[in-house]
Amino acid sequence: MRNPGSPYDGTRHNIGGDIVASHVGGIGASFKRAPHGVRAEVAESNHGGARVVYALPTTFMNESGQSVAPLMRYYGVDLERLLVVHDDIDVPLARLKVQFGRGHGGNNGVRSTIGSLGTPDFWRLKVGVGRPPGRMDPADFVLKRFGSTEREDIEAAVYRATGVIERFIDDGGEDARQFAGELND
Repeated sequence: MRNPGSPYDGTRHNIGGDIVASHVGGIGASFKRAPHGVRAEVAESNHGGARVVYALPTTFMNESGQSVAPLMRYYGVDLERLLVVHDDIDVPLARLKVQFGRGHGGNNGVRSTIGSLGTPDFWRLKVGVGRPPGRMDPADFVLKRFGSTEREDIEAAVYRATGVIERFIDDGGEDARQFAGELND
């Protein structure tokens, strides 16, 4: 998930989209416009004989569900094969957490996706972006870029997260969850 446009490049809220874009670039694929009427960019690859679809919504983060549900219908993706990659202020900085189901945890992009799918039952790869300092509004905090002292940890987390995506594609959510936990040790 991400917010579109250069003002949001490199922000905490866009870490999910940055990870997906890094993974897609790493496998030599590229993004193109989604099918007519779907507000997203998509990339496709063949992985072990199966088609894999990667998407970057072109909506704002808080409206991500408007892209996710139509893409799933168009490509015929089963819910258990959906992995939403997003920021999380409740996960420590640069840590990864794979989770199935549950609520939105205050993330409005996840809230939108749950609303459009009609269920919270999908996989998420959460990336820790740190906690807002003092009494800073979390909505303002996630729209800030990472500080210079955080960049190295975040770059390492992006790299590790692409491995978690690969594990999810190869072996499913439970194995990806275990792998993410091992990467945090």
